[in-house]
Formats: sequence, C-alpha cells, structure tokens
Amino acid sequence: MAAEIQPKPQTRTPVLLNKIEASQDVVNTAVIIPKEDGVISVSDDRTIRIWLKRDSGQYWPSIYHTMPASCSCMSFNPETRRLSVGMENGTISEFILSEDYNKMTPERTYEAHQGKVTVVLFVLEMEWVLSTGQDKNLTWHCSESGTQLGLYRTIAWVSGLQFDVETRHAFVGDHSGQVTILKLEQDSCSLVTTFKGHTGNVTALCWDPAQRVLFSGSSDHSIIMWDIGGRKGTAIELQGHNDKVQGLCYAPHTHQLISCSSDGGIVIWNMDVTRQETPEWLDSDSCQKCEQPFFWNFKQMWDSKKIGLRQHHCRKCGQAVCGKCSAKRSTIPLMGFEFEVRVCDSCHESITDEDRAPTATFHDSKHSIVYMHYEPTTGWLLTSGADKVVKRPFMVMSI
Repeated sequence: MAAEIQPKPQTRTPVLLNKIEASQDVVNTAVIIPKEDGVISVSDDRTIRIWLKRDSGQYWPSIYHTMPASCSCMSFNPETRRLSVGMENGTISEFILSEDYNKMTPERTYEAHQGKVTVVLFVLEMEWVLSTGQDKNLTWHCSESGTQLGLYRTIAWVSGLQFDVETRHAFVGDHSGQVTILKLEQDSCSLVTTFKGHTGNVTALCWDPAQRVLFSGSSDHSIIMWDIGGRKGTAIELQGHNDKVQGLCYAPHTHQLISCSSDGGIVIWNMDVTRQETPEWLDSDSCQKCEQPFFWNFKQMWDSKKIGLRQHHCRKCGQAVCGKCSAKRSTIPLMGFEFEVRVCDSCHESITDEDRAPTATFHDSKHSIVYMHYEPTTGWLLTSGADKVVKRPFMVMSI
C-alpha cells in the first residue's frame, strides 16, 4: 500500500490508492521505484516482477522473471538501478535494470549462505553487498569482484539489518531478541556492543543517520528507540500494536516513525515530542503502597496473619504494588503507552488530560502485512501482504 505524507501528523488519514493482486504466493518484499509510478516485487512463487502504471490506470508487469528458488528478500538501489535478490537456497542474484524498467540484465551471483537469505543490503558507498541468513551468518561481499570480504557468526538467525556508512557500523537484530552493533572493515569486523530490550524476536530495524537513532520492532508487539548517538544508553519504548511488528520506516521531513504489524495495523508516531524512558521495575517483598506482603513473603504473612498477594508493577513509577493499589488504568503516550496500562492510584491522580493526549494515529490496512517500504520523495507507503497481494496497498497517509 502506498501513502502520501503531508504536514499535520494528527490529522492525516490513510487513503488506499491502488492494489496489485497478481501474485501466486506470498509477496515477501515490494519497493516503490522513485520518480516512476512503479513497483518491484519478489515472491515465494520464485518471481521478480516490475509493475509500471499504464495509460489505463492499471499496473502491469513490464518484467516477469522466474528465479531458480523462492525469493525471500531484496534490495534496490535507484541510483545504479541495481537489484539484489536473496533466495531460499542461500544465493543472492544481482541484476541491472534498464532506464525504462523494461529489461533486466544479470550482473552477478553470490553463494552467500547455507540456508535462506533473510536480509540483503547493497551499500553503494562501500561497494558492498551485506546479507544475513538462517545459517546465522552475516556476510559482506565486494559488489565489483563478487568475492566474500568477511563473515560474522550471530547467536541466532537474523531478521533485521541496517548499516551506517559514516561509522561503518552494522546493526544486527536476531531471533533471540538481541541487537548487535559491529564495525565492519574491508576484510574483518569487531564487536562494538550488544543490547537487549525485547522479550521476543527482533523482527525489524530502522536507522536514522541524522539523529543517530535506531528503532527496533519485535514479535513482543513493542518498538524500542535506541539513542545510539547520544551515548547515554537511552531506550524509549513504544507500545501501540496488538501483533508482531513487521516493518519500521522513518519520515525525516516530518519527524515521524511509521510502523506496521502482521494484523494489518499501521501506526504513525509523532517523534517530534520529548519522550520519557519507562522506569525499571522495582523489587519488593511487599506492596510499596499499602505494605501488604506478596505471596512469597512467608515471614511477613505469618507475622501479620495475612494472606499473600500477587505482585504487579505501576507502568509510570515502576513500583511493586498489589492489585488493590493499582486497580486503575491510563494511557501514558509520552512513555510510549498509547493503550491503557496499569498504574498505581497516586500516579493515576497525577496524570492530566494533557498527559493523555495521543502522540500516534492508528490505521487499518485490511490485510496481513509482511513487508513495508516508504518512499520519501513521493510520500508513498507501500505494504505487501501474506494475502498474496502487493496491496500496492498504496495508501496515502497525510503525514
């Protein structure tokens, strides 16, 4: 789906522009061609298709190419018109597209992995092709010679990969929930750091080089904004999805994060506000409000002749509280909680209507999303789905 982004974040409504319903299987990746009214898609049905809009207003494939294996991912560089396609058999095939997008010339093949290629990324400035696979390897190849330059073994298979040209840092998100930062050299790499904030798999990464902020999405339905450039270890949580986060895109001109989930939900987050970190959850053997013992505190239960209670936590202050002292619910948008969450009585009283003002808008794409691509030059957002549709769901989002 594609969407057009305009200046007022809280007033925009996604509008479906078009659909492309011609795939025989799941469309794993689809991207918008900048400066062209067209789309490139790759699918489990082993096809690469380039769709261009005809005079009739319909989209028809100008190129329909069948690969030797299912296409799992791709990377397209508009400047060089280089298309890199990762496949289920571990191979990456590269093609150069003609200026009119009616011809595709094979360029090179990389035997990159022993299993499915999960992410492929072409870095023009370095002339590198970065890729990850279900074999738990991150590899980078020289796009000029085709030779492998380096390899790094990850602890779990990778589903998110971003690269910063200035620092040569690769950001790697894997199925253990960990994000690893590596510094890549021409023939080696070094571990910079690792961090973990998700309870589920990392399913998507998005890097904003201007603010030097990394966004990670997860199967635990959450998004975390990691302040890499600030060097303060700040991590801001965003809770606005009811299912696995499938894609993240950042719109720099409007300071908005666009996220999507597998249930078809699209959330547009206003990142031009001062957000707060969620507090660490405190440990206690008794409620920090009424001092009633929790059920494992046998000594206090015996001494006070009281039944132990279940422990909960206030999402605003982090204190350990009992159910009676945290019976109220509230949204806390500046902490990333766009849905109502548990808060203690005193925090509930302190939250004003202004504090509850939403910082995100919510939209339904009406199809199960597998991949999302945002094109800033047109303001279009495109989603591809498990329903075998590049719904070009072109949705116009007035961002």
